[in-house]
Amino acid sequence: MSSSPAHPAELSASHNPRDPYALGRGHGGHGAAATGHGEGGPASKRVIVSYGFWIYLLSDIVMFSAFFAAYAVLAGETAGGPRGRDIFGLGRVAIETMLLLLSSFTCGLGSIAAEKKDMRATQLWLLVTGLLGFAFLVIEVQEFAELIEQGAGPQRSAFLSSFFALVGLHGLHVGVGLLWLGTMMAQIAVKGFKPNIRRRLLCFNLFWHALDIIWVGVFSIVYLLGSGL
Repeated sequence: MSSSPAHPAELSASHNPRDPYALGRGHGGHGAAATGHGEGGPASKRVIVSYGFWIYLLSDIVMFSAFFAAYAVLAGETAGGPRGRDIFGLGRVAIETMLLLLSSFTCGLGSIAAEKKDMRATQLWLLVTGLLGFAFLVIEVQEFAELIEQGAGPQRSAFLSSFFALVGLHGLHVGVGLLWLGTMMAQIAVKGFKPNIRRRLLCFNLFWHALDIIWVGVFSIVYLLGSGL
């Protein structure tokens, strides 16, 4: 009896034993019998986690984009109340910006120290990052409290509602980031630089840097343009 002809993938694999998934070229050098797997196997856990977290960040950016759009539409709807140039203090906002951008730098230094598995330097730079982020949040809460005390709360006008919503949403993310940072510091202290801990720290770094980028947008669109500069 004659045997059935071999599958093209089997022929390709027999010609190239180092290609277990038959991804090499078939007969005559044309095409490939791909099976959906690369020669090196599936992606590493670090790549998979990073990719998934980037998808989350993109969804977060879409949400912030909606809040930016709402603010842009409502920025002139003051209902006879105060405008941005009447309530924004650029000196205080400049300090906030400096604190947050500096925290992004120290967060990067902490990531470099973690790659070197330097426990002391990692914890030091993460602590500095947390203190800078906390100082930023304190100043922002003070600003909100003063505006409400002056009668410029979110219920005063559509402009102020959109302002409090956008800036407050960013502040909420910073607060969540600080809680996450404290948890990461505790996990590093207890468990060291295990692969899963380093992956979580990588995700935190992406999150924190994304907050800095969003704040640059808030500083430029809300405060600088709102102040008439």
